[in-house]
Amino acid sequence: MAARTIADEGEFGLIAAVTSGLTMPDAVTVGPGDDCAVFAPTGQVVVSTDALYEDVHFRKAWSGPHDVGRKAVGSALADVEAMGATPLGVVVALSAPPETPTDWVLEFTKGVREECELAGAALVGGDTTRGPAIGVVVTVFGDLHGRTPLLRSGARPGDVVAYIGRLGMAAAGLAVLGRGFRSPGAVVRAHRVPEVPYGQGSVASQAGATSLIDCSDGPLADLGHVARASGVAIDLDSGSLDVDEAQKTVAAAIGGGDPLNYILTGGDDHALLGTFAGSDVPQGWTVIGRVLPLGPDAEASVTVDGKVWSDDAGGWRHF
Repeated sequence: MAARTIADEGEFGLIAAVTSGLTMPDAVTVGPGDDCAVFAPTGQVVVSTDALYEDVHFRKAWSGPHDVGRKAVGSALADVEAMGATPLGVVVALSAPPETPTDWVLEFTKGVREECELAGAALVGGDTTRGPAIGVVVTVFGDLHGRTPLLRSGARPGDVVAYIGRLGMAAAGLAVLGRGFRSPGAVVRAHRVPEVPYGQGSVASQAGATSLIDCSDGPLADLGHVARASGVAIDLDSGSLDVDEAQKTVAAAIGGGDPLNYILTGGDDHALLGTFAGSDVPQGWTVIGRVLPLGPDAEASVTVDGKVWSDDAGGWRHF
């Protein structure tokens, strides 16, 4: 017997299956099923949108639907954390070919729900539509609970640079998968599903962070955004960047390049990168550099040990 497809389910049958059994937190007064969700935050609301597309952000041969669901939500909610906000609600729009198996969508939904639960956010709505390939657009909402949003423009000379989460593991995983391998498992798993440090955005805010950013394109690229927005220079200390054994293994296996390149230029791990007054770094964060004033006629930049990183590919760019 052939597996049921989303064409067999129909749009509203699929929506009913996806939303079955959802529960809403107290802040959400109207959940899925109406024209809009309604929620009542206690402070200012932050909002962001991320898109994931088949063969651009993931490949079915490399990632299962559960992984795709988690990655879609996690990569979007990392931006909420980066503003110092608390995740509140998630809206997911899914496009897919009509022959997509229903089981694929249901497993994807399980991943979405699992990531929402990890973040403390609610799946409050979404949309489904026909498309030539799998496409996911996730809109996320966060509550600042009266806190001031953390911007890229707040870094000041004398601050230290610190991070929490993983760096460069997903990039090493992509390198492995692109060559047809499935190990080391740690980096492959990192490519499939990010480990967003949920709750640490508000921790950074309460500790007095001066700026914060989600590491989606690699520290050199993302801290470059902070440096330009703040009008400063940033210098990273390579000795403070711990290279995982799996990253060393991958670098040695595919050409002997410097494994630090994965850490400095690789994105998709969605760690948080912040700047702090020296004594304000929260527990669990690792100091990796410092913020410097710009010299005369100097441009905002990010260096490593006082020099331009020789292998810098500039981080991930779509265009």
